[in-house]
This record gives sequence, structure tokens and C-alpha cells, in this order.
Amino acid sequence: MGLNCGIVGLPNVGKSTIFSALSNAPAEAANYPFCTINPNVGIVDVPDPRLDKIITIVPPQKTIHATVEFVDIAGLVAGASKGEGLGNRFLASIREVGIIAHVVRCFEDDDIIHVSNKVDPLSDIETINIELALADLESVEKRIFKVERMSRLDKESAKQASMLLPLLNLIKEKLSEGVAIRNLNLSEEQLELIYDLHLITTKPVIYVCNIGEDDIGQENKYIELVKEVAEKENSQVVVVCGKIEAEIAAMETKEERQEFLEALGLENSALDQLIHTAYKTLGLRTFFTVGDIEAHAWTITSGDKAPKAAGTIHSDFEKGFIRAEVYHCEDLFTYGSEQKVKEAGKMRLEGKEYVVKDGDVMHFRFNV
Repeated sequence: MGLNCGIVGLPNVGKSTIFSALSNAPAEAANYPFCTINPNVGIVDVPDPRLDKIITIVPPQKTIHATVEFVDIAGLVAGASKGEGLGNRFLASIREVGIIAHVVRCFEDDDIIHVSNKVDPLSDIETINIELALADLESVEKRIFKVERMSRLDKESAKQASMLLPLLNLIKEKLSEGVAIRNLNLSEEQLELIYDLHLITTKPVIYVCNIGEDDIGQENKYIELVKEVAEKENSQVVVVCGKIEAEIAAMETKEERQEFLEALGLENSALDQLIHTAYKTLGLRTFFTVGDIEAHAWTITSGDKAPKAAGTIHSDFEKGFIRAEVYHCEDLFTYGSEQKVKEAGKMRLEGKEYVVKDGDVMHFRFNV
């Protein structure tokens, strides 16, 4: 699975506006379908209050945040699985991402065209889900044909087919009903059997409700409808006003942004929540290295052990890993300095089998 998040949705739901606000990179946005043709890629800093607090205790010359990649993908319409619109290009792009941020229009605006000429989040979600299911169905049917043909070659092939065909036929049946594979509660072993198909509907989804300026802080019937869908799928929902977020992103200083948010009665940008949700849904976690020269938030995958974490800094660190000095950032906040953390007995030595925790501060010892 790719370690990035694809932003998808129908045309004119605000994907490119949200992407531009996320990445401060000007993705083309216009009031007509298929404005985005080639995927735009943005590397986005992950806001982290812990890092902000660390640098007040150990002021560095340079601060580097963890990052996550977002991909703005062309809008999809009914018939995309058969090549309608930019369907083939869309589907090829979405197969390459790790998770999906599905932007759903949850605002009324007569000046912005809707491809169906009405605001209907449930219909919009269904349109995309059906197209993705149909694309996967075509892949599964091709694999069934291939496996059935191979099963006639020899006993070993027949044995493998007997394990795989029941699973493929189950998936085919459910996809024909428009059910996403991620909702089938397949085991890790079953998912491994179909991994090489790179099926789109196995990917986790975050539903992004794009609301209007007047909807901020107000009840919104469309959001409630999206939340009902997400709850059934065990998916996350993030509410964003793309227009406001674009204005915030255009401001030059952090102070200006904060004043603007406070004037709206908001504590944080909604995009911060989207970034954090995408980061965690991808299974990504953060550890820190701290010093006078640099404070750095490093990205690892949940479950990574100390040597692999060391390798994110430099491959030599992983090859020559000896051990790591480790404490949690909360210990630094409690005691106020690394020296006091050490004096309190909170800094410890960990070896190759140590599973790094989110928020760990680490110093690596290595020999090459």
C-alpha cells in the first residue's frame, strides 16, 4: 500500500481547492468538470503541538516536521469504470494511493455547477462507490478466469485454485452488489491472497464534508447523512470549508492565520484534522530527535522497531545499530530538560527488539 492519500470525488466538489489549501501548491481549480487532469502531488507538513513544545524547551537552529503526501486526482463520474470522463486515468491514479479522502459536497451554491444539477451527498457517494466497485469487479473476473484456466494444468495449480476461487467468487458477488471489499471483514491471510490485484475498494476511506462559509458552526443536514454512511463503514469524517481554508492558506504569517480562525470562533484549521486523520489512517507514527542544531519529527510505520526507525535517519544507522537512548516527549514536558529526564530515571537504553512508540524521543548509538 502506498503511504499517501488520494483526494477523490465528483467534479466540482472542491477537491482542488482543498488540495491547494493543504499543500500551498496551486492546483488548478475552476467552475467546470474535469479541471484537474493530471494528478497533483503535495508534500504536507504534519502539524504537531508536541514538536512546537519541544523547541521551546530545547531551542534548535532548525525545525523539521513530519510530512505526508496528498494526491489530487481527476474527478470521477458515472461510467468511469467504462472509460467515461477521465475514468481510466482516474482509476489508474487511485490504485497507486494508500488511502482515499473522498470529498463530498455539503453546501448549496447556485453559482457552482454540480454534475447532477443537485446537492445530494448520498447519491454522490453511491456514484463513486459503485464505479470503484465495478472497476474492482472487472479485475476480479479476469483473475477468476485465469485461475480457473490454470487449475487444469496440474495438481499443485488445482490446489491453489481451490483456496483462491471461493474467496474470489465471494468478492465478485459482493462487488456486484456494490459492497466495498473493506466492508467484508476479510482476514489478513485472505487480503494477502488478493494483494497483487491492488483492488481499490480495499483502501480505507476518510469522508471529507466540504461545507460553505455560512455553514461553519451551524447544523448541516448533509453532514449528518455522510456521517451515517461513514458509521456503517467504520470510516472517519472530517468537516472542512474549502473556501475558508484557501483564504487561511494564503495568509503570510501564523499570527494572521490564528487571528482569522479566532474571528470565526475556531481553534484550529480543519485541514489540521484532515492531515492528522490521514497520517494515522495510513498507519504512520512519529518519533523525535532533539538537539541544539535540529529538532526533527521522523515518520515511521506503527509497529516499527528501533533499527528501522534509525534507518529513516540514515541507512548506516540501521546497519550499524547498537542501541538507542529513549524517553517519551511527555517526560521532557514534565521535567523540563533532558538532563532532568535522565536524573529522574526516565531515559533508558533499548535494543533491536524495541517497538518505537508514537512520541518517543530517541538518540541512536551505531557503529559502521
